[in-house]
Amino acid sequence: MEPLAAVAATGPAGEAGLDPWEALWAPYDEGTYAAALAAIRADDVVLDIGAGDLRLARRMAKIARRVIAWERQPELLATAGDLPPNLEAVCADARTATVPPGVTVAVLLMRHCAHFSLYVAKLRKAGCERLITNARWRSGVEVIPLQAAMPFSELTGGWYACRRCGAVGWKGDDPAAVNEATVDCAADVEGCPACAVSGDP
Repeated sequence: MEPLAAVAATGPAGEAGLDPWEALWAPYDEGTYAAALAAIRADDVVLDIGAGDLRLARRMAKIARRVIAWERQPELLATAGDLPPNLEAVCADARTATVPPGVTVAVLLMRHCAHFSLYVAKLRKAGCERLITNARWRSGVEVIPLQAAMPFSELTGGWYACRRCGAVGWKGDDPAAVNEATVDCAADVEGCPACAVSGDP
């Protein structure tokens, strides 16, 4: 794991800089990168959200047809050097930038992400098919298909993970339902109680 403490110290103060907590969780190990890379296909157009120093984006560009890397901290992109022809680095805030046409998969490796539902809505609207992320469970890498999921109301019980807002939790009040068969399984749902609280439709 390569710490970004130096980046945190040199980044601009306030919104654009990494705070100490974010810097602690921003670095990733080889296992995290390998899991994300395994989900990239040769014909993909990848949108890397929060691309940092382009370490992962460069590796994805060796696999995918095209990679678009969004990073809001210009000082990170300034040190990127020469890029492969199929990698485009853009200084952009993912909260306000428009998803380019043709993106098939997005990568959001940000356990500290606070805007999961916003990104999912933008990606769906743009026709993106998949999201490779660790933001929903705050650990591990998963590939989330971005088409509609089961409505939360149809879930009878067990673990759930919401595709719309990113919330995770348990539905039901039967402790006996937690067993070896259910403890590691989660249903993909939409419209969970957290969606109603956050105002997601």
